[in-house]
Amino acid sequence: MKIVVVGAGYVGLTTSACLAELGHEVTCCDIDGQRIAALQGGVVPIYEPGLPELVAAQIEVGRLQFTTHTTKAASTADAVFLAVGTPSDEEGDIDLSFVDAAARAIAPHLKRDAVIVLKSTVVTGTARRVKGIVDTSRGRRDVAVASNPEFLREGSAISDFMQADRIVIGADDARSEAVLREIYAPLEARGIPVVATQTVNAELIKYAANALLALKIGFINDVADLCERVGGDVTAVADGIGRDKRIGLSFLAAGPGFGGSCFPKDTRAFASTGRRHGAPQPLIETLIEQNEARKLGLATRIIDTAPRKGRVAILGTSFKANTDDVREAAALTIVPLLQQAGLSVHLHDPQPDGAKRLLQDAVWHDTALSAASDADVVVILTEWDEYRTLDLADLAQVMRGRDLLDYRNIIDAERAAAMGLNYQGLGRAPLAFEATRRGQGIAAMPRVAASPA
Repeated sequence: MKIVVVGAGYVGLTTSACLAELGHEVTCCDIDGQRIAALQGGVVPIYEPGLPELVAAQIEVGRLQFTTHTTKAASTADAVFLAVGTPSDEEGDIDLSFVDAAARAIAPHLKRDAVIVLKSTVVTGTARRVKGIVDTSRGRRDVAVASNPEFLREGSAISDFMQADRIVIGADDARSEAVLREIYAPLEARGIPVVATQTVNAELIKYAANALLALKIGFINDVADLCERVGGDVTAVADGIGRDKRIGLSFLAAGPGFGGSCFPKDTRAFASTGRRHGAPQPLIETLIEQNEARKLGLATRIIDTAPRKGRVAILGTSFKANTDDVREAAALTIVPLLQQAGLSVHLHDPQPDGAKRLLQDAVWHDTALSAASDADVVVILTEWDEYRTLDLADLAQVMRGRDLLDYRNIIDAERAAAMGLNYQGLGRAPLAFEATRRGQGIAAMPRVAASPA
């Protein structure tokens, strides 16, 4: 099938490459000439594991191409996926101006019986509203508008597409459902279920799913706070409740709150939609407030732990591992608060480019150990595998202080304490070096001169 994808951002580019992998002839369009030129040269301008290789392979076999000539490409397409931005407005709702503009631009050029597919995350009722825009632009009702929400996680987007839990098709007419079923037939043949419903339901599925996942994160963070008060271990509690098949283990890791391009924006839009339609979503409203309070609370913990005018190393600035995305990442809230408190902040992240543009006043390092050198406190904010496998003996030797704050619970607490560190995770009892040494007869780690920053 001949498919055009409008928008060469994260969703559009991943969708384009994966649809080409399924055997379709795909043209990805964007108004950004520099981005398209880079993609034509095989350079992927975003960090996503496996995506550069997939894009290169599909270009080589001739199933994927890039252009700035959107209307020309759309004129021969069987389906046009809109994957343009839907940023938040001041009320928390989303701005649909890019969706509307793209629909108006391509509508007059589409062939009869083409299908416009909304891949962008949009509030309920958008597909039907866009259908009105398209019909007015064309002066006839011969093009369908469908909804096909994405469920891609940054860092695992390709597997999320090719091995999806389900494919949601929102269609208000038989033709658009048939076209989307044909597009995804290779995945359905592999046993991936297809959920076909009306467009309004598909749009709600996207928001409700993300809101529920965000609620799980907020819930386990609250449980972590309770564990700290009563002497429990949130990792054991999460494991115990997550093995209930009705609950599941996913999204039950205590941390610094959710961030990124989806959960913050989608929860705000879901809450705003509820207010606008007279059906408030109080759980989500509270969740949004608590998620921001989480970041502030962890910043206060760090400030209380560090000595006055001390040095703090932050390991990880992206909102999660395996991405360079820092949108609404905890680091963007925490680092400025530490600096305002008079602390010297030193940063490391394996993919630092996005954060460097926003946290220019901090000191950046090329390695985690360099950032930790002479630090009074080391804080793990992102669950990169590089930090899971840190040599804790080396870490203890280069630090000036002893405090390791593991805000992802990825470090073995007993080993950290054995290496001379005062370990504090989230939802877990602190484990101090002195207590471990007394209990196990472990000799104190020697102090060595720290390397220069």
